[in-house]
Amino acid sequence: MNFKTYMNEKRMMVDTRLAELLQTDVTPFGPLYEAMNYSLMAGGKRIRPVLMLSVLEALGKNAAPYLDIACAMECVHSYSLIHDDLPAMDDDALRRGKPTNHVVFGEGIAILAGDGLLTFAFELMARQRHIDPDKIRQCLYTFAHAAGPAGMVGGQAFDLQSEGNKDIGLDGLRLLHRSKTGVIFKAAIDMAAILGDAEPSQRQALDTYALNMGLTFQITDDILDIAGDEAILGKPVGSDVKNNKATYVTIFSLEEARNMAQKAAAAAIAAAEPLGEKAWFLRELVSYMLVRTM
Repeated sequence: MNFKTYMNEKRMMVDTRLAELLQTDVTPFGPLYEAMNYSLMAGGKRIRPVLMLSVLEALGKNAAPYLDIACAMECVHSYSLIHDDLPAMDDDALRRGKPTNHVVFGEGIAILAGDGLLTFAFELMARQRHIDPDKIRQCLYTFAHAAGPAGMVGGQAFDLQSEGNKDIGLDGLRLLHRSKTGVIFKAAIDMAAILGDAEPSQRQALDTYALNMGLTFQITDDILDIAGDEAILGKPVGSDVKNNKATYVTIFSLEEARNMAQKAAAAAIAAAEPLGEKAWFLRELVSYMLVRTM
């Protein structure tokens, strides 16, 4: 199976299950669920859930029983995008080629839609009774820690505080992007390692892969904000410059950023080698990140 076919099959699995999950028969709550589904089902690459499922398969496991946990990751990702787009944050009006949540539903409902997706994700994980309860507990801690003030939320706060300050240095930039973006990729990999009974040597390889894969993704994301095509991206380009944010492109040059991305990608691919042939998708995913246009 090639990369594109695998990615599309797994993405379809995730999309089909997500469409089944968020329903309500409580009529007064209908508008909230509509707003939650609006962003959740607006498309997207589904990289985080697909990554988790692919790591499970690289470890020799059947990924299907863990689909709901992968879907929980996408709920948290969608929540973060809704809140990132708010006027108090990045103030973006377009996401995935559609008006952002607050533009359609208003700021109040958009905030609640994000809150709803975040909390629903943990409800979804907690109700997986067919999985070892201790593994669920470990996954809940791993994901909550990654998504909370010590991870993604902390990274967003640091991002806001750093606006207009391009002197945070390389260490500050790495902390910013590792917290905002890389930490959720690592959580996807860590949860797969927990559920897939990874050996210590496999965990070490996956840790190195996660660090460099997340870095590759973030640097290319920064590049696309400058050099991407808005029609393909489905969101405005130049948002980081407009908000005077520190990125790999605004602190370094476009050429330097591309070189950094290539080095990180090479390190990620090398880290996945000890996992063997079953980890082929992990290597292909990093190569895709280098050339992606959206």
